[in-house]
Amino acid sequence: MIDSLAGENLISLETLSQTAMLEVLDHAELFAEVNSRTVRKVPTLKSRVVASLFFEESTRTRLSFETAAKRLSADVLSLAVASSSVKKGESLRDTIATIDALGIDAVILRHHSSGAASQVARFVPHVRVINAGDGQHQHPTQGLLDVFTVRQVLAERSGTNARESGSELFRGLHVLIVGDLRHSRVARSDAWAYSRLGAEVRVCGPGTLLPDDLSAWPVTLETNFDDALQWADVVGVLRLQKERGTGSLVPSLDEFTASFGMTKQRVQRLRSSTLITHPGPMNRGVEIDSWAADHANCLVERQVANGVAVRMAVLYLALSGARVEGEINE
Repeated sequence: MIDSLAGENLISLETLSQTAMLEVLDHAELFAEVNSRTVRKVPTLKSRVVASLFFEESTRTRLSFETAAKRLSADVLSLAVASSSVKKGESLRDTIATIDALGIDAVILRHHSSGAASQVARFVPHVRVINAGDGQHQHPTQGLLDVFTVRQVLAERSGTNARESGSELFRGLHVLIVGDLRHSRVARSDAWAYSRLGAEVRVCGPGTLLPDDLSAWPVTLETNFDDALQWADVVGVLRLQKERGTGSLVPSLDEFTASFGMTKQRVQRLRSSTLITHPGPMNRGVEIDSWAADHANCLVERQVANGVAVRMAVLYLALSGARVEGEINE
């Protein structure tokens, strides 16, 4: 179990302790303040080189990470996989070796294979590896920014200081994760993040979109979606991943929406305090209705904005090896 991210890789939230998670969230609060300044840049990672390697398409995560690195004054090497030697058959190991030869301090990796981030960490043990999503395994920074956003809103509502609250705001919190659980790395990361901080997590979805085995997940399976909505304080809606063959695992998109979609009617039946999250991009009209996506309690835009602060915190801790605030406040 990792008790501090300082000087460490971030591969999975399953191995991150509550202390380490709170460390990231608390540092992210500091960087959120930096991002509100007129000059949104600090010199903490000046002269450090961060490589951004995305072997899968991405908009939010890639832009968020690269923005975070630049605001920390790091130099960013961005690999365009579509025009790289990967298309000529170059292996992941050789690609990493080539990038490492240019002199890098960290690599942000998204890959279609589960376990790719762990492999890269073995290939280049002197380089910090940040997992930006590996297959159906984990997407740790998404899990961290989801709990960061929820904690932020709960702190505002209760008039408390998010950093001083620690994990208190998550105790007794009811979190429901719904949708394509089989293919979702976000669901796996969210489940560990919320449960490690003290929340109770339930999951719900069509039988064909459930993992073969949920016994290793820190969750309870809920079979009645509409009843679970009345129980939930937070509803994490997952994207229906049609590019991974989800379409063939449900009778029709209309039937999925009717049974498990966050429709206007379902949102109207929620308690007024219930929050809705979504990792994006959203399939409007499929897993979430446009009315629901634009509802005041839907945190999607806030999640995107907070992604930069959380990823700044992760990069800062992993590369600086520090847990102090002095450099941030320069």
